Amino acid sequence: MKLTVRVWRQAGPAAEGRLVAYPVDGISPDMSFLEMLDVLNQRLIEDGDEPVAFDHDCREGICGSCGVVINGRAHGPERTTSCQLHMRSFADGDVVDVEPWRAAGFPIVKDLVVDRSALDRIVQAGGYVSAPTGSAPDAHATPVPKPDADLAFDNATCIGCGACVAACPNGSATLFTAAKVTHLSLLPQGGPERASRVLDMVDAMDAEGFGGCTNTGECVASCPKGIPFASIATLNREYLAAARSGRSEPR
Repeated sequence: MKLTVRVWRQAGPAAEGRLVAYPVDGISPDMSFLEMLDVLNQRLIEDGDEPVAFDHDCREGICGSCGVVINGRAHGPERTTSCQLHMRSFADGDVVDVEPWRAAGFPIVKDLVVDRSALDRIVQAGGYVSAPTGSAPDAHATPVPKPDADLAFDNATCIGCGACVAACPNGSATLFTAAKVTHLSLLPQGGPERASRVLDMVDAMDAEGFGGCTNTGECVASCPKGIPFASIATLNREYLAAARSGRSEPR
């Protein structure tokens, strides 16, 4: 395959950015999208040019660090992470635009790399449980209904890639925050901090400059792990209950 890849190049946070077109040929349809960027970078290095900076780690769809906007869609045309997107999703001769996440809470560091530590700070505000130290409890000592366990697991699959933020026209992190709140609120271990958790995490989300949710649904459509839209409703219910009762456990 031969492609024209237009990549966002930006030397630093304060620098002007622009799309730069590069011809890339010899691309196998079985390559991942990141492998295609590797080929591009190798050729740039051989030509004495600055390689394109982009985030990646596991390349197995687990860590979520590889997120980029491809042809206007977070992670590209398939519902998966950028590292798991294969070049067979494109046709020979295509023009492919590659840009970083666009959101107030994700400042650009360089090229396709953005600072997503805002999501870490939202989790630090309340995305945890307090557990006493000592020996591990016996298995099934605290029974959890199967529907609650299944829904908690569905929300626990969030990898914090930020695609929901990048896809949202408001740059909202509501689906990410909702996944963390819903996951823990369904489990008995999350009960003690249930009210303070949702209040603190929503406050942290707002403080990071993310936009508000207007239920457009683009977040769910772009989420590679399929976090359900209903989680946002759960977040709203938890927040209202906590706000009405102060910081006691919502009912």
